[in-house]
Amino acid sequence: MPANRSTLLRRGTAVVAALPLLALAACGYGSESKSTNSKEKVAAGSSEIDGLASVKIGYFGNLTHSTALVGREQGLFQKELGATKAEYATFNAGPSEIEALNSGSIDIGWIGPSPAINGYTKSDGKSLKIIGGSASGGVKLVVNPKKIKSLKDVKGKKIATPQLGNTQDVAFLNWIADQGWKVDAQSGKGDVTVVRTDNKITPDAFKAGSIDGAWVPEPTASKLVAEGGKVLLDESTLWPDKKFVITNIIVSQKFLKAHPKVVEAVLKGSVAANKWINANPTEAKAAANKQLEADSGKALPANVLDPAWSSIQFTNDPLASTLNTEAAHAVKAGLLEKPDLSGIYDLTLLNKVLKADGESTVDAAGLGTN
Repeated sequence: MPANRSTLLRRGTAVVAALPLLALAACGYGSESKSTNSKEKVAAGSSEIDGLASVKIGYFGNLTHSTALVGREQGLFQKELGATKAEYATFNAGPSEIEALNSGSIDIGWIGPSPAINGYTKSDGKSLKIIGGSASGGVKLVVNPKKIKSLKDVKGKKIATPQLGNTQDVAFLNWIADQGWKVDAQSGKGDVTVVRTDNKITPDAFKAGSIDGAWVPEPTASKLVAEGGKVLLDESTLWPDKKFVITNIIVSQKFLKAHPKVVEAVLKGSVAANKWINANPTEAKAAANKQLEADSGKALPANVLDPAWSSIQFTNDPLASTLNTEAAHAVKAGLLEKPDLSGIYDLTLLNKVLKADGESTVDAAGLGTN
């Protein structure tokens, strides 16, 4: 079944079309991120891969994208790319990163599952492929303990999510439905008021009392805790084995076809980054924070960094079965008609890298390229 037959969003194209326009108005195609980090310099005597001068890599400035943060800060991508220069752009929202991928402003990116699904289905399965996993977990429901003392107290309150139709928004709407409560997905009005709020301003809104809590990724969740909030629910507890995809690696299909060796080199850097993170968690946490500071001008304080870091698992496995479940949650919420995700994954190069590194290969849960 062609992907475009089953993927138009209901009530217009609110998630896959309107949100990219809103995000682009806010932050364009992302911010070019430059660095004087000596580890990012091209090694003397190295050569370009396939004669390609550069590869453009995108990621978000948050801890759930730490594979990219650490891989960059430690120079692991550049090491594998030789004289093909790694160039970077940072993003605040998934739709804008998808637009950047579609326009050729980036070639490869770290991104959440919902924008990856939307980007794939909106393009009739032609724009991108998910080529690897990166992280699991790191999402929490944090509330004002004076107003909300138990899960049942969430009813009637104002709870923020980052964006209409984003990964956390879909998860929260699904959780609401599981409680037997009713909310209109588009307006956010109902038994719970869902307030779509940029992660950058959510802590201020929480502090001011304009929201009673938020279902958000790290480090925003720990920022709310630092403002007096309490973790009421860790989303990982809702999933089998407490694992669910929060960050994937995607690539432009055009770039993958033209430059597979460059894509393989980036994946080698990603696998090396995750291996180093899991073997050296304290040093890796510091490296991620150092890159965040280089990108944004501000490092995270220890009371935010430490609890945020401990709730994220870094993995090369894309946890494909959970992507399919997250898509089903969007359908259940009324944000998406049943999508055809067949072929969204191409894990060929990742499994090649993993096998060469002595690691276990990963599975596409029936959604891989034939």
